[in-house]
Amino acid sequence: MSRVGIYGGTFDPIHRGHLHVITQLFAKDLVDQLLLIPAGQPLLRSSEPAASPEQRRKMCELAVSTLPDEVKKKVSVNPIEILRQGPSYAIDTVEAVSRSFPNDQVYLIVGADAFSKIDQWHKSQELQKMVSVICINRPGYPETGIDIEALDADATSIRQGLSADVPEIVAGFIRENGLYDNQ
Repeated sequence: MSRVGIYGGTFDPIHRGHLHVITQLFAKDLVDQLLLIPAGQPLLRSSEPAASPEQRRKMCELAVSTLPDEVKKKVSVNPIEILRQGPSYAIDTVEAVSRSFPNDQVYLIVGADAFSKIDQWHKSQELQKMVSVICINRPGYPETGIDIEALDADATSIRQGLSADVPEIVAGFIRENGLYDNQ
């Protein structure tokens, strides 16, 4: 039986903090493979993502290409949520992944910020019965999960031009597409 991790997020943009989480999931032997899933229509955000779903998917693919080979080969960017019509519900994604990996254990990877809102998620109790949740501690949030010495990086600062915590290949994509110029 393999341990399949689902690491979803808006990834607007994906940054070094996300990549650190990915490498630590393997360094701490928490998962055997990881599905990186950009959200289609995230519901618990105060605003719509600035980048389109396709742009966020491409940034994820570019960022994954910068990971060490032994990690990169275990990570795939999965477009399930951006291809789905309507809101992005974690439970729908977990159900679909569980069908695709029927003999494996599925883990949902969330940061402490998202975990603090998990009771607000669609069908939260049902979801938490279906999947094992791995909560990753984040700077500035109560420590309720696994300590991976998370980086203090956030997408808001990157969008506002206050941080450059993205791999250079992602920064190039952001510049080429004029993303976040009006933030």
